[in-house]
Amino acid sequence: MSNNLISIIVPCYNQGQFLDETLLSVFNQTYANWECIIVNDGSKDNTKEIAENWIKKDSRYKYFDKENGGLSSARNLGLENVKGDFIQFLDSDDCIEKTKFEKSLNELKSSKNTDVKVVVSNFRMFTDNINNTSEPYCNLNAEVLSFENLLYNWDESFTIPIHCALFDSSLFNKFRFPEHLKSKEDWVMWVSLFHNNCKGIFINETLAFYRINSASMTKTKDMLPDFIKAYEHFKFFLTEEEYFNFSVLLISRFYRANTSLKYRLRITKESNTYQTGLLIKKVLKKMRVLKLAKHFFPTILKLKSK
Repeated sequence: MSNNLISIIVPCYNQGQFLDETLLSVFNQTYANWECIIVNDGSKDNTKEIAENWIKKDSRYKYFDKENGGLSSARNLGLENVKGDFIQFLDSDDCIEKTKFEKSLNELKSSKNTDVKVVVSNFRMFTDNINNTSEPYCNLNAEVLSFENLLYNWDESFTIPIHCALFDSSLFNKFRFPEHLKSKEDWVMWVSLFHNNCKGIFINETLAFYRINSASMTKTKDMLPDFIKAYEHFKFFLTEEEYFNFSVLLISRFYRANTSLKYRLRITKESNTYQTGLLIKKVLKKMRVLKLAKHFFPTILKLKSK
């Protein structure tokens, strides 16, 4: 597999401050036969300027500009233009370890299972300094790479950052990311691929770095609408039995979560602290200074926190 071309797809939207570091992690790869497709999804920052600097530096970088359509549409444009035997997705604020391609291809080459189409590595997290990382937010292992786990346990016990994986490009001959989803599109991808009997192997090494970005969509957007849309999308390719079992599981999950929330709320209301607060509120209301207290209380809390 030493001559296989790897196509990296980097969708970009207003993440210019991180893009240099992301593209540098591609440039530093010990495996040299790659192309990097940068898709600017209507950014209003300096993304285009940064991308053009890398194109001038190395012809393996390619640049595409499009109107803003979302992450899925940017990835799909990349998929329409790849030439590689393998595909690496890499969001514009994340990074990959310099031996990721080399180790992933070696793992595929040494695998006894010729049906393996995906290599997934472990990851660590960072904020500003990639040399200062923290433990991953979930525990990845070989067991998560099954259709059942990906469908039933996603978001419950794990998710897989998409740049942890190196995919055989044949997996995307028919699959495209659903563009009506603004999130959970990666979940749909994993379930769809493994529903079609895709097989994967796991490398328990840190070959991907996930940036903790407070401005990212997952931190600022309500994910429930897209979760429901993803649930509806699964109906297009799951069997009737699979979809029924999946529906039952989700109902059970949300019921447990609701029950747990009600229990914690009841315990809170029964606590001494809560009851004391109610008593103080009644006293202030009786003294007709409740509105005045509401005005000054936030200020007192701010002073206390300093």
